[in-house]
Amino acid sequence: MFGFSALELARMQFAFTISFHIIFPAITIGLASYLVVLEACWLRTKREVYRDLYHFWLKIFAVNFGMGVVSGIVMAYQFGTNWSFFSDFAGSITGPLLTYEVLTAFFLEAGFLGVMLFGWNRVGPGLHFMSTAMVALGTLVSATWILASNSWMQTPQGYEIVDGRAVPADWLKVIFNPSFPYRLMHMSVAAFLATALFVGGSAAWHLLHGNDGKPIRKMFSMSMWMLLLVAPVQAVIGDFHGLNTLEHQPAKLAAIEGHWENEGEEGTSLILFGWPDMEAETVHYKVEVPRLGSLILTHTWDGKIPALKDFPREDRPNSTIVFWSFRIMVGLGLLMIVLGIWSAWLRYRQTLYISKPFLYFSMWMGPAGIIAILAGWFTTEIGRQPWTVYGVFRTADSVSRLDATQVGLTLIIFIVVYFAVFGTGIAYLLRLIQKGPQVNEGKEPNVGGVGENRTPMRPLSAAKKSDRDDASAADNPLDHKET
Repeated sequence: MFGFSALELARMQFAFTISFHIIFPAITIGLASYLVVLEACWLRTKREVYRDLYHFWLKIFAVNFGMGVVSGIVMAYQFGTNWSFFSDFAGSITGPLLTYEVLTAFFLEAGFLGVMLFGWNRVGPGLHFMSTAMVALGTLVSATWILASNSWMQTPQGYEIVDGRAVPADWLKVIFNPSFPYRLMHMSVAAFLATALFVGGSAAWHLLHGNDGKPIRKMFSMSMWMLLLVAPVQAVIGDFHGLNTLEHQPAKLAAIEGHWENEGEEGTSLILFGWPDMEAETVHYKVEVPRLGSLILTHTWDGKIPALKDFPREDRPNSTIVFWSFRIMVGLGLLMIVLGIWSAWLRYRQTLYISKPFLYFSMWMGPAGIIAILAGWFTTEIGRQPWTVYGVFRTADSVSRLDATQVGLTLIIFIVVYFAVFGTGIAYLLRLIQKGPQVNEGKEPNVGGVGENRTPMRPLSAAKKSDRDDASAADNPLDHKET
């Protein structure tokens, strides 16, 4: 269909669904931890700005959490429909890991989510804070199991091949495979940065539109502190992750660098820009810096890295894609560092909230964290090709025996439904953000339950007591006296 094989369409379908899905868990992870910080600050200081921000971002968290759950279910089904041979080969390892996620993270989140969302005035402050913390912990535990499974596919160990299937021989080695610690740290910090940019971009929009209240300033300030402190840390984690990739997935790193062959004794150049050509085995229009590749990748002046021509053609990832997806991720990461440093300078100058160029930059950087995460996932997943389990099981052997027309049709349906459903959800989120935090000076916010300053738990709770009494009398004629 459309000139693509069933394999190519199945890969497109999974790439599309995971690209939509990963947006929501990333923001969920970051917002959950942000809510913990806000509630902790509220309990410690009793400053109403923290309480107002908590309830504002709690609404956004709830909607985002729901969309994350729904979008994630689809991918689980795809393992059975489109990738049945992969499930047959590696299901003894990936199946239990995903089950552990449900038994730990999902149950933890589900158990405390109701208290977190609706228990502000129904349970004590300590229990409510614990519920928020448990939900935040659940999001991180969920990421841990998902990344353990995916990292094993990248750097498999602790398994044996029995009757053509991978079976676990050592669960500790399966879970704590060589790339797992780096990928867990990299993804978790990326989620925090994406959320900081999301929060900061929202605040910048309000400041540019004249909403200069305390909650807006506070969430803008907190997001800028997060960027200043964490963005450089992410760069260091990325460096360690790159060294790990060089050791365990050299073909991926060669494709990322667009490095085709080693020539002479000179160190490896770093190609800043260019267009890798898989057929011609070269990089067109390249702009490079001599020896910088060796310095970054081996931390030596003359170090060599594996080249794409060292690997058979059928084992090479698509350098054209990962070369640019990696540079998009790194470029956005550098802009995050610039944004954090600029914010520190403006804070020192006491112009953080009024510098329009900076506010516009912050607003346009709002989605940069999500884009960087998507670019990073494209890099790591396409860079693993042509393997589903790196060096062990090929993607071509993983796909179900499907007709290309069937896969293409379902892909079209996914695109239409996803844009309709999740597009509507995202539009609703943006409307919530546009309304901004509700300031409740000296009053409890509208968090549910019967009462003057709360939203109703059931329809009649919204009516005044006298109105409800009149309605009850009208419905019960035996209580009326004859006149």
